[in-house]
Amino acid sequence: QVQLVESGGGLVQAGGSLRLSCAASERTLNYNAMGWFRQAPGKERELIAAINWNGGAKYHADSVKARFTISRDNAKNTVYLQMNSLKPEDTAVYYCAARMTQYISYSSAGYAYWGQGTQVTVSS
Repeated sequence: QVQLVESGGGLVQAGGSLRLSCAASERTLNYNAMGWFRQAPGKERELIAAINWNGGAKYHADSVKARFTISRDNAKNTVYLQMNSLKPEDTAVYYCAARMTQYISYSSAGYAYWGQGTQVTVSS
């Protein structure tokens, strides 16, 4: 069974940085698109970044563009989310997700596998 394990969340002051990691249990996911979602209390889960199977195509939501960067290292079966210039409104549980295809999806319904989530809290 495919497992995704996120790490790297925590408490940080506004303006600080964090790097989230998502380690996949299956090497076959190296051929799959991956995404990072987040869900704040009382809000819907939203896609904030996605990457295709080889890193040649990326998506970043307007709310995080120029501050967050998604990347992947297929040799390590790992996807990263570098988060800079963090704001209190970035506070949420962050989830890693994997698709069954090479191509990015902009909908949570397009992702078949999910991690357990990691909390990111940004203090003002």
